[in-house]
Amino acid sequence: MCRLCVAVMVLGLLWSPRMLAAPSSNVAWTTEIEHLINNGDPERGQLLAYGCVACHGTGGLSVSPAYPHIDGQDARYLFKQLQDFRDKTRHNPQMTGIAASLSEQDMADIAVFYAARPGPVPAKGSSHSTVLDLVRRGHGARMIPACSGCHGSRGEGNSGYYGMPVLAGQKAVYISIVLRQYRAGDRANDVYSVMRAIAENLTDNEITALGKYYATQDPR
Repeated sequence: MCRLCVAVMVLGLLWSPRMLAAPSSNVAWTTEIEHLINNGDPERGQLLAYGCVACHGTGGLSVSPAYPHIDGQDARYLFKQLQDFRDKTRHNPQMTGIAASLSEQDMADIAVFYAARPGPVPAKGSSHSTVLDLVRRGHGARMIPACSGCHGSRGEGNSGYYGMPVLAGQKAVYISIVLRQYRAGDRANDVYSVMRAIAENLTDNEITALGKYYATQDPR
């Protein structure tokens, strides 16, 4: 735990100052926000999520590579992303427009609705064990901490860290897209620039392999 925390702090310090010019997120994990999410209403969330189907599919399982599965995703992560879209610390014109109409209570209810649903069925095929070292141990010389430290041993998520997404069963293409966005700095709502610093040190082959690895993992 301590080694992971140190790695996160060092990665944040080493990242380019241009990425630190503005806050990566305005979400503060206060007791009030925690209470809001812990007491979210999934039934109300289901009603509010009617418009999500167009992109994220029926039941939060998207058919398009460009849009993620959100069934079974961590509630805090979903809440944070909706707030980041609304605040424009994460950029997507369509999602910004949608999130702008939502209150914090709406976001909490939608988040707990999707979090309570079963996650996606993992993809069939090779688990791409070539990246197991990165997943389990990271790469110290390149300042890459183990993916499992934040996302769990199988990518099942880690409720002990706020806003850490479930990766298991997510679409390989989507994971690869996001890692490349972090690497290019096109996505910048990661706290302390941690994912940007990690992705900057990943090769194209590693990014593709990580996507395929997590797509085959079972989140249950």
